[in-house]
Parts: sequence; C-alpha cells; structure tokens
Amino acid sequence: MSHPKIDVKTQAAPVLLYDGICGVCNSAVQTILRLDPHGSLRFAALDSDFARGVIDRHPFLAGVDSVVFVERPGQFDEEVAVKSDAALCVAGYLGGPWRVLRVAGVVPAAVRDALYDGFARVRYRIFGTHDTCPIPAPEVRARFLD
Repeated sequence: MSHPKIDVKTQAAPVLLYDGICGVCNSAVQTILRLDPHGSLRFAALDSDFARGVIDRHPFLAGVDSVVFVERPGQFDEEVAVKSDAALCVAGYLGGPWRVLRVAGVVPAAVRDALYDGFARVRYRIFGTHDTCPIPAPEVRARFLD
C-alpha cells in the first residue's frame, strides 16, 4: 500500500481515530507524527464530531474503544480497520522498517484482537490518562480534526 504525499486538507488523506484521553494512545500519535514519511495522516479523537460521522456510516463501530484507521474518509469507498488491523494499517502507512510489522497479519485476527483487547484493558493503569485530549502543537494542529 503506497501513499503519495497528500495535502492534509483533502478528504483523501487517511485518518486515525484514537482515544484522546489515553496516555499510550497520545504517545503513539506523537510517535506517528514524528515518523510519518508522507506528512498526510490526520487524527481525530473517538469522541469528536468527525469520529461520530464515521461511526454513523459504520454502525458496527458503535461503542468502539479502539484505534480506527479510516481510508478515503467521507468517500463512497471509505474503509475502516479496527484494533490490530488498524495498527497493521498504520505500520503499512509508515512504510520502511515499520512495514515488517505487517507480518503479524499472518496471525488470525481473532488472536491478534484478543491480545489487543488484553492490552486495552490495562492501558489506563499502566500508561495513565489525560483529563482532556491534549492540544496538538501549532505546527501539526491542521492534521487534527475537530
């Protein structure tokens, strides 16, 4: 999956939905921002208006408490990946050495997601939470929706 450089204001740029108060999620977003070779991946908290629109279009996401990778947001062919599939999409998006993590895709999704869910249950205790979603730095603010 190759991603050309995309203007962050275009609807074609992928969006990563994440838990805005989760410490590990916010750290992951900061890491992705630093490593993003395309500078086009956008972000939105799961409780944002943007995320509610995605969830409305994909009702199976109702109540989701997981990372969600949204390809072609708002387009007729919009696709979403959740949990470990979303993490694999991020690895593929980042490319380079991160692409090797996609080998985890050979593990059945049910097994990967069980491990993901196990980690998700303890993430607040291990990595803490924020009272509110942290405000992004001015130089990357345009990449955050809502």
